[in-house]
Amino acid sequence: METVIEVKDLKKHFAAVRAVDGISFEIKKGEIFGFLGPNGAGKTTTIRMIMDFIRPTSGEIKIAGLDATKDSVELKRKIGYLSDTARFYNHWNVKKHLDFQQGMRGKSKNLDDLIKLFRLTSKQNFANLSSGNKRKLSIILALMNNPEILILDEPTSSLDPILQNAFLNYLDNFAKNGGTVFMSSHNLSEVEKVCDRVGIIKDGKMVAVERISEMKLMKMYDVRFHAEKIDPKIFAAENIEIISHTDGLTMLKVKGDINPVMEKLAKIKVKDLEITHVSLEDIFMEFYQRNK
Repeated sequence: METVIEVKDLKKHFAAVRAVDGISFEIKKGEIFGFLGPNGAGKTTTIRMIMDFIRPTSGEIKIAGLDATKDSVELKRKIGYLSDTARFYNHWNVKKHLDFQQGMRGKSKNLDDLIKLFRLTSKQNFANLSSGNKRKLSIILALMNNPEILILDEPTSSLDPILQNAFLNYLDNFAKNGGTVFMSSHNLSEVEKVCDRVGIIKDGKMVAVERISEMKLMKMYDVRFHAEKIDPKIFAAENIEIISHTDGLTMLKVKGDINPVMEKLAKIKVKDLEITHVSLEDIFMEFYQRNK
């Protein structure tokens, strides 16, 4: 499958602060890629480098086969960008913002549909819009010229649950029609719902890149044994991770096929067994705790 966004050993240092410190990942055509991390992890800095708003200290960014720095102007024609905060002209109303963009990028073929979908009816100046309407305007401006690629920073903030769901459905259809989406988010439930893969960043470093489908296959096993002393090494396998082990209680995380762990358990006298699916939030926290 065609690679649309490719990031190699990307770094951005502000004096002694290593905001982004050598991250690499790629995103395929038709994929929705979630970018996870708390405030200060390096998410927005990465997005600003992808958009060529700031230049990397080192590393490489390729988008649709073009260099994100050298071919920045050409790439802006292919990308719909949504910032984490809306910054527009306070004395302009909604229509003037939409008309201005059409003047630069050509008449939009889907503008009326987007206005209807996101229920943007306000005629107020931007300064007087509610936070929700500011977000609606930002989203419509990002989508209205049929971009090939969407770069989204906290896209559903300030949207009510109904519009959040409408927006996620839009992204799903966008990707199914060949579009590519890179989105950062604090909302783990929406990431789990719509993303194909996620990258987890911490302190400027990528600590994991995982497929959502594989994460959903992860299960946690709380196993109590009749014997007080059990050697946890007996559970050694590629898809089995020992999370904790105390006398009589072992906690395992299993990714994918559960048969290897069941075969091992069958050879031991088990007192109690509890199996739970691992949520994306559990996985996110586990990666963060592991990489302290």
